[in-house]
Amino acid sequence: MINSDSASRRACEFDQFLFAPIGEDRNDTPLSVLSALARLDVDPWHEAANLARLPGKTATQRLASLIAALPDGSSQGLDPGTVAVRLIALLPRRAGAIIPLRQTLLGAGLATRFRTVTSVISCLIVVVFVLGILRFNTTRQPLAQVDSAHASAIRAVLPSGGAN
Repeated sequence: MINSDSASRRACEFDQFLFAPIGEDRNDTPLSVLSALARLDVDPWHEAANLARLPGKTATQRLASLIAALPDGSSQGLDPGTVAVRLIALLPRRAGAIIPLRQTLLGAGLATRFRTVTSVISCLIVVVFVLGILRFNTTRQPLAQVDSAHASAIRAVLPSGGAN
């Protein structure tokens, strides 16, 4: 027996895709993916699940062919390929799409790591530069200025009449 809660959750994940508009049919009636698939006598939720498992390009081609096959001129004036690209983007991705997705994520991971390493190196360079400037400025202080500061400190510590 199928758990109805599980089935309804599974069906809901395709709602954005299934209720998305394709365009209008020849009677100016809004045409959704759900109604288009029903007109083709295709189970909309089953087809959505199948499309979600396919790699993006294959899913787009499959959906474009379904849109082009709509009966009674329902797809008249539509570019099935362009519509399919927009609609496939609304599908949740599935196991069949894991390999391309994994490759994309690995590529993104390398780019992210590269940016992170570059940022850390840039920060270290700035810190070293600032520390170098501070060190340079403290070593360039004139000796007379150091001696007068040192003498002022000694005068503050010693009693006023005990220097002789």
